[in-house]
Amino acid sequence: MFVLHKMASSASASASASSSSCHPLFTSSFRFSTTHSPSSSSFLFKPISYRPKIQSFYLFKKTRYRFFSPAAVATDPATAVAADDRNLSDEVIKEAEKVVLPTNESSNTLLRIRHTCAHVMAMAVQKVFPDAKVTIGPWIEHGFYYDFDIEPLTDKDLKKIKKEMDRIIGRNLPLIREEVTRDEAEKRITAINEPYKLEILNSIKEEPITIYHIGNEWWDLCAGPHVETTGNINRRAVQLESVAGAYWRGDVNKPMLQRIYGTAWESEEQLKAYLHFKEEAKRRDHRRLGQDLDLFSIKDDAGGGLVFWHPKGAVVRHIIEDLWKKVHTERGYDLLYTPHVAKADLWSISGHLDFYKENMYDQMEIEEELYQLRPMNCPYHILIYKRKPHSYRDFPIRVAELGTVYRYELSGSLHGLFRVRGFTQDDAHIFCLEDQIKDEIKGILDLTEQMLLQFGFDKYEVNLSTRPEKAVGDDDIWVKATGALKDALDDKGWAYEVDEGGGAFYGPKIDLKIEDALGRKWQCSTIQVDFNLPQRFDITYIDSNSEKKRPIMIHRAVLGSLERFFGVLIEHYAGDFPLWLSPIQARILPVTDTQLEYCKDVTEKMKASGIRVELCTGERLPKLIRNAEKQKIPLMAVVGPKEVETQSVTVRSRFGGELGTMAVDDFISKIKEAVDNRTSV
Repeated sequence: MFVLHKMASSASASASASSSSCHPLFTSSFRFSTTHSPSSSSFLFKPISYRPKIQSFYLFKKTRYRFFSPAAVATDPATAVAADDRNLSDEVIKEAEKVVLPTNESSNTLLRIRHTCAHVMAMAVQKVFPDAKVTIGPWIEHGFYYDFDIEPLTDKDLKKIKKEMDRIIGRNLPLIREEVTRDEAEKRITAINEPYKLEILNSIKEEPITIYHIGNEWWDLCAGPHVETTGNINRRAVQLESVAGAYWRGDVNKPMLQRIYGTAWESEEQLKAYLHFKEEAKRRDHRRLGQDLDLFSIKDDAGGGLVFWHPKGAVVRHIIEDLWKKVHTERGYDLLYTPHVAKADLWSISGHLDFYKENMYDQMEIEEELYQLRPMNCPYHILIYKRKPHSYRDFPIRVAELGTVYRYELSGSLHGLFRVRGFTQDDAHIFCLEDQIKDEIKGILDLTEQMLLQFGFDKYEVNLSTRPEKAVGDDDIWVKATGALKDALDDKGWAYEVDEGGGAFYGPKIDLKIEDALGRKWQCSTIQVDFNLPQRFDITYIDSNSEKKRPIMIHRAVLGSLERFFGVLIEHYAGDFPLWLSPIQARILPVTDTQLEYCKDVTEKMKASGIRVELCTGERLPKLIRNAEKQKIPLMAVVGPKEVETQSVTVRSRFGGELGTMAVDDFISKIKEAVDNRTSV
């Protein structure tokens, strides 16, 4: 079903290691089973509806806005702002239409189509390339793929394969399920010389073995489900997207295969919407924009997954960090700094070496002692807690750190800012009493709301994960902690889903995913109650009866990692940062060098007022303007002879069009007011 929803303009992939919690044993499973909708309550966030599960893609209408005309500049450079219209490649999005597409979870028909398309593609490949050997071909989030042992394929080959797929679909061949014995399956596989199928068969434990046939011409080991006939597939809603190399079973010591990716939908309209979404996502890709806007880089000379923040990117980071620190100190957190390495024994006590070693860098020997780069910050915060005895009167104790951690990731899994090897977490830990859990969770939710709204994120998905089968801690504390999480969510009036049994073994947790401007969801915030580390590190306090008790420990992150959050921001805004967050807020553009001295005075005056401004010269005005547009500078101030004479500037806003000529002090006031109110000029 293809649905369009009008929406107002807004400035607004499974969680990677760089966004996971501070706790080493963090999991992110989402086995939804219970929907909980608390009673109505006013709140600023807009909860995302949960059932049926859908994907929301946004179709954007490009907008036109004023541009400085070279002809007009020649006539009257200072007032050329309102002279011409031009379409630009990076327009500000004014209107959008929201396309709601089905997912594999919400549409069993779509899932069957995609699974069948994988089989049809495999059949087509073996018709076009008879020597190809097939391996596995599952459905995935937006379509399907299949791996083949075959010579490297080209785009031209994909066209041939798609043409053959269309023929198969057009023949309306039935999908026939057959059950056979293991011996019969092995006999058939051996007869057609498919070694990978034989290996797959040996990994199947259940019997009987199920086979799906396409007509009487092609078959594969499969549990289903499929559509009844290939004619149930709309060939105009299917597209082969790309081909990539993939090792068999993901093992670099095994053969390199050719993986063909495809996408499939229920209708041609859905496919068009999805392809439009892909193009928009490509336009917003943070890796490209990071290079084009000179925000960050990852240098091969230094190593993969290690981020270099360039001056402009560093400005944005400083703004985020300053806001983070301000909010946390206002809410009663003490800010910390802790080392990047520690003795390996610390990570043995914490359990990292037992449960997380594959994600840790190798140990280093220093003066005959082993040290370890930190993958998490929590053991350090526990050591600070243990520096002195505590009384029940001291609680709650809240500590927070923008702590850089290091985790080993396979080079093939690295992805821009989204999956890196070194990153900074907005990490915090709360030590509290059992009867303080609810209030502390509520405080974290309030802080999360406050922070995320600053960046334009007001749509989100909340998941509450409860006790798994294997867990530490007594039943009563699990009940109390889980109840506290539920009560805090109910008090906030936030809708959420319960993932029964999906919590970590050390405690229940809340995970929050934000929705970006393309409708994609990103996990950033997490809140985890921990009964494990307090026991491992034997942390205690003295209660009102002068007895030693263990405090409750809460792990939490709001933004996740700064690197990953910055990548999300770049794609959310398409590089068009709002004025308050933009690394450069304004550019001063002289029409000729005659106005240069005045422009320097204006630039210095604006800098003295705390405005991030730069003076650009050395090119003709039209090119200066085009360069500013490409760099997505929010404001341009053009200075010609009239502006020098009247001690003014002529202003154009990237978001608001021409603002006319105004005194420099008025320009400064408008910028400062907009920054304070998180608006544009």
